[in-house]
Amino acid sequence: VQLVESGGGLVQAGGSLRLSCAAYGSMFSIVAMGWYRRAPGKQRELVAHITYGGGSTNYADSVKGRFTISRDNAKNTMYLQMNSLKPVDTAVYYCNADAFDLVTDTVNDYWGRGTQVTVSS
Repeated sequence: VQLVESGGGLVQAGGSLRLSCAAYGSMFSIVAMGWYRRAPGKQRELVAHITYGGGSTNYADSVKGRFTISRDNAKNTMYLQMNSLKPVDTAVYYCNADAFDLVTDTVNDYWGRGTQVTVSS
């Protein structure tokens, strides 16, 4: 499974960005997906997570009310709508997916290469 992120960029504080993550491959079924971020000098942290079956979501406290995670099952694509962005949101954002391999009957963990989000003050 290959995860491809898009939508990062430079935005002023208070602005919005929408990240996308598309999963490519064959013989797999997405179980859940999530967005993580790593700010300079900090550890990677979970931003938001969504299950594909029921669509259950959870968010880091720091982004609740500002970010919205969603998914399009038919397209194997996940989105992160980020509103009211703050300079502290500046980070590399990574897409993560847990996918069931239909050949080996195992659930595997996959990561995208990351997309830079920079919020200027």
